[in-house]
Amino acid sequence: MATGIDFSLLALNAPGWGGTLLTGFVRSVELAAGGYLLGIVIGIIGAVSKLYGGRVLRDVAELYTILIRAVPELVLMLLFYYVGTDLANKAMQAMGYEGFDINGLTAGILVIGLVQGGYATEVIRGAIKAVPYGQIEAAHAFGMSSRKVLTRVTLPAMTPHALPGMANLWMIATKDTALLAVIGFSELTLATRQAASATRSYFLFFFAAGALYLALTLVSNLGLRWFEKRARRGLAR
Repeated sequence: MATGIDFSLLALNAPGWGGTLLTGFVRSVELAAGGYLLGIVIGIIGAVSKLYGGRVLRDVAELYTILIRAVPELVLMLLFYYVGTDLANKAMQAMGYEGFDINGLTAGILVIGLVQGGYATEVIRGAIKAVPYGQIEAAHAFGMSSRKVLTRVTLPAMTPHALPGMANLWMIATKDTALLAVIGFSELTLATRQAASATRSYFLFFFAAGALYLALTLVSNLGLRWFEKRARRGLAR
């Protein structure tokens, strides 16, 4: 009985499953990138709310970060996807509008972004606090508004301090896409499971999926190192 691995199953065209795996891989990258960028936006808003907001904003941001860090990510994703969609539909219907079916990619990005935002809030908050206050005072002395100080001084100056933590969050985002297989989104993990189940070649397809995740991590590391080097230009070593 032949026991060799049939690499022809990785062909891009049928009966190979290579094209399906690559499609799932591209969707995983889209999910990770979209969710990561949304998480950065939420993180900036959350950090600014905690540091400079009123009592209500601080309490809301604190409750959000506690919830994100306390509840397992898989539970959060199921909660945001099913409960969040249901509540949004009920709210739309209560206002006299028809319900809606959210696009799978959009839903995945929103779910990952909401999870990422909780961690990004703390990373960015710590990075902002690491900025020497004298730089902020100098900006105010030049007559800059609080908004301009934030966008032109605080955020650029805190970037080098935030990069190590944000780099880790990007890696986490690429792994979190696999959790979306639970809600039926056809990313790399679900595509791999389908291919392996159909062909019974579990080792081949899960090894291939692992190789794709590894390639993404290596390329990401190169990009993050380049960006960190540029962000630290002019800083004392």
